[in-house]
Amino acid sequence: MAPPQGQMRPGRQLAALGLIFAVLYLLVFFAGASGSWQERLEPKLGLDLIGGTRVTLEATTEDGSAPPAASLEQARDIIENRVNSLGVSEAEVVTEGDRNIVVSLPGQNRDLTEIGNAAELRFRKVLKATDGGEPAQPQASPSPSEAAEGGESPAPGDSPSPDPAASPEAEAEASPSAGGEGGMAQPDPSASPDPSPSAGTSPSATPAPDATDDGPADLAAVQAKVGEAAWAAATGLQAPADFSADPSLADTLAPFGELTPAEVRVLPATVQYNVPYVTCDKLLLRQAGSIRDESQQVVACEGLIKYFLDEAKVVGTDVSDASGVVDQTTGQWVVSLNFTGSGQRAWTELTREAFNNTDQECDASALGQDGKCRVAVVLDNEVISSPEIQGVLTGDSQITGDFTGATANELASNLRYGALPLTFEQQEAQSISATLGTEHLRAGLLAAGIGMLLVAVYSFFYYRMLGIVIFLSLILSALLVFGALVVLGRQIGFTLTLAGIAGLIVSLGVAADSFVLYFERLKDEIREGRSPRSAVPRAWIRARRTIISANAITLMAAVVLYIVSVGTVKGFAFALGLATVLDLVVVFLFRHPIMSMLARTKAFLSPRVSGLGRAVKTEDETPIRNPRVKEA
Repeated sequence: MAPPQGQMRPGRQLAALGLIFAVLYLLVFFAGASGSWQERLEPKLGLDLIGGTRVTLEATTEDGSAPPAASLEQARDIIENRVNSLGVSEAEVVTEGDRNIVVSLPGQNRDLTEIGNAAELRFRKVLKATDGGEPAQPQASPSPSEAAEGGESPAPGDSPSPDPAASPEAEAEASPSAGGEGGMAQPDPSASPDPSPSAGTSPSATPAPDATDDGPADLAAVQAKVGEAAWAAATGLQAPADFSADPSLADTLAPFGELTPAEVRVLPATVQYNVPYVTCDKLLLRQAGSIRDESQQVVACEGLIKYFLDEAKVVGTDVSDASGVVDQTTGQWVVSLNFTGSGQRAWTELTREAFNNTDQECDASALGQDGKCRVAVVLDNEVISSPEIQGVLTGDSQITGDFTGATANELASNLRYGALPLTFEQQEAQSISATLGTEHLRAGLLAAGIGMLLVAVYSFFYYRMLGIVIFLSLILSALLVFGALVVLGRQIGFTLTLAGIAGLIVSLGVAADSFVLYFERLKDEIREGRSPRSAVPRAWIRARRTIISANAITLMAAVVLYIVSVGTVKGFAFALGLATVLDLVVVFLFRHPIMSMLARTKAFLSPRVSGLGRAVKTEDETPIRNPRVKEA
């Protein structure tokens, strides 16, 4: 006999649920899947569950406003290319909010501290060089009594002063295929001790967390801070101040020693170079992009040697390709550069100008051992090498120095994919070991298992046979969620994190709430005198609207939380919303149909079995009628 009009057909609903399961798990096993069957059943886990590295970069602007969305997206593409070029698989590079870029490497612990460097490459001729270390304070003149006892005052020329031209330089030479008139020779390393670790070890300096450039400064404010006397003395210098020759000058210029990197950044290049208190430590801590202007002469450091550099005649956009290779002659790692057509002409002209020392621009302090000018390879704020030019180079060239394979490839990657259009500051760097990630995963699964067990125990205790319906519903919901996580992780890159597991655990409460609503409505109908068979559909009609409303509110809260949140909180909101939607699927396609089928069984009529208590009336008993309600 056909079911009454408006009555739902349990068989069709259960068949629809079976079809959903079939399609979902066909996608799990065959849609974009590879590897063993076990690997195909693995969802994509976040780094807090399997270990890995996460770095958050914040874009900064001069006025503190949010950067253009197009520039942020362009920076994301460049950073993603840089990460992928390191041989990293499954890297995630996403924008977060209106100024953040988050780099995540699940399952891998890598050093990503340099990944957000601007990587602005400039080739500048070295015009002058001086010591960039902490200035030596002048010695006080001896008193007459000390002089009478034979003490001697040191002569000004006796003050130690390192010779910048004698410091060891990183070598850069023409590649074997270059058709130049000569090469770039490496100065003798024994000429003088290295004042600092080689800059070639790392492509760029990594500032201390608490000493970095803290924002833009105003030149007028800097002038007021150092005072009129100090400013007049600094701007009047024609060469680096010699405190041994004029001890009073050390006191006059002392206020410059109190300047922060942000304030040093706005000083004129001549002041940065001539004032000894402007040390290389402060110059290296300037914000990336401080010497970006190609048309200006600038000051930069290599180790503790401070250089006064000419305009940039060759820039990073003139390089068509870069790669880290091993020099067959020396066996050392180098960065091989291929120039564009216009870049090659500019490079050839720059090396000719440096080799011939046109207009005698290079000071004696800047010349190499063979009396030729040097060209500084400047990356962001740091000189990574400054070889002496020993010939005009008309072909591709190399940057060599104290590189390892990792640093050479990293520098080549930054040059190959171009400079970032924005300046970034690292806000957070998180590295989680695989062991800790496994412990987090185990704890999350344990919490989920305990939550499901408590719901099941309560269900069997309070609803007895109906607890089977609740338990099966939870199992089906879990299978749907698991399959959806695998497919979504494979198709859209959704990553399950510890926060996501928390969202799934919270969804258990939402599911349990819908059980209680339905079964309590069923009890009310039976108490009003209806038979179980007629009570089930009426209880469903009364409970359905409330169940939909409750789940809709939870879903809206999850959507709002996903939109306004960042980081792992998004994972919590997504998992909660996903589980809520799938719970509605189980409610409509399994719970109500299976209850309609159970209502026709004799076991359902037994109070001890069904858990409906004394509300259930057997066929031999006269039901207690409510005079205000007509029996269906």
